[in-house]
Amino acid sequence: MSKDFKSVPEAALAGSLRDFRAPEGADLMERVTGFYDWQDLRRSHDLWPYARSTSTAPQARCEAKSDAGTSFSGINFASQDYLSLSSHPAIKQAAIDAISEYGVHSAGSAALLGNTANSLLLEQGLSSFLGGREIVLYPTGWSAGYGSVQGFVRGNDHVILDILAHSCLQEGAKAATQNIHYHGHLNLDALARKLERIRNTDQQNGILVVTESLFSMHSDTPDLAAMRALCDQYGATLLVDCAHDLGSIGDDGLGHLGLQNAMDSADIIIGSFSKTFGSNGGFIAVKTRAAAEYLKYYSATHTFSNALSPVQAATVLTALNIVRSEEGRTLRRKLMDNILYLRAELTRAGLETLGDPSPIVPVRLGLEGVGRFASRHLMALGGIANLVEYPAVPQGGARFRFQVMASHTQEDIDQVVKILAKAMRDADLEYRLGHEGQQDATRPATASSSAAA
Repeated sequence: MSKDFKSVPEAALAGSLRDFRAPEGADLMERVTGFYDWQDLRRSHDLWPYARSTSTAPQARCEAKSDAGTSFSGINFASQDYLSLSSHPAIKQAAIDAISEYGVHSAGSAALLGNTANSLLLEQGLSSFLGGREIVLYPTGWSAGYGSVQGFVRGNDHVILDILAHSCLQEGAKAATQNIHYHGHLNLDALARKLERIRNTDQQNGILVVTESLFSMHSDTPDLAAMRALCDQYGATLLVDCAHDLGSIGDDGLGHLGLQNAMDSADIIIGSFSKTFGSNGGFIAVKTRAAAEYLKYYSATHTFSNALSPVQAATVLTALNIVRSEEGRTLRRKLMDNILYLRAELTRAGLETLGDPSPIVPVRLGLEGVGRFASRHLMALGGIANLVEYPAVPQGGARFRFQVMASHTQEDIDQVVKILAKAMRDADLEYRLGHEGQQDATRPATASSSAAA
């Protein structure tokens, strides 16, 4: 083991980001030191797995640094580059050509003079891909999600969100109205009860129902047709965030909207370019020109942000063309082969995967302390994956989020599964030694830790 278990204080294994969400005190700068002390304690014991940086391109194998500056390298399942397009020669060339023609900056809001020929072409390409919808581009996927709610919802309206809806959607709702309602994850009965309760007392104002086509922490998907039916019954508008599956899943690349034949079911579709399309940025797709034009001037993250750079627009358009091509179909098939193989090998190794097959493969760890040790061991052994812990997932539900790329090989997968199994065995042992004593360390792993035997 990389460190003697006795050297790790309990405070480094306990607590969460939620503990420091609402610090108290009159001095705004001083009162944040409690978080830093907790974070730095974890950092000093190699238990802070966030804010890492790549030293090479984020490919299937890469070199990286921890936020403390420690160099490491390994098999990379932590980057969001599902079709492995970020280093594709055609996309890199598109970026070079755009810089040569336009420079590197849009130099303005899209509401003023920030659009370029590249962004207009991207709007046209996305519209064609999504069945003729009107497209509004955003500088980040987060800003698109936020703006999709904040742009349409007003103070007397209602927003109903799946409890696991992304931060950008929740924050957009908070900015727009106090009438925010959450329902249990994928719970259609709970959604129906919320809709009925609202409509029993408010017939006049709008209701926006918010979901995701692929939830990024659980790798599961809603029944979009059933949600559409409920929205029709109660006069509600349906928003679907397709950040993680658009482009990367389905023979046509339309993700679960395509697989469920639900493209027309969503009134508002939002997406991100940072998962499959090799760049930053995002979009909102709506059915009418009127809705699109309204967003352009009443969605704050569009109106008051600089537009996508010409480089971003050019690279995304090139990625979109690949996604829609035979090459894109081949890459999606290779990606799904990798996903299924990884899930099968993890199961064979006695590890628990969550959700359905997608580029996101969650692997259950259990206790946060076990997860922190496992992340440290995984990195030391040459595996790279993101640790997710409370409050991003339920307490005691820590997990690794493996993100699969088309460019991963079976050798990559075989090696990382072997590494992960060892990291989890060592983490479980280290955690139990520290909490139960040396004499109890030979007992079988507890169900709550879910470490591999």
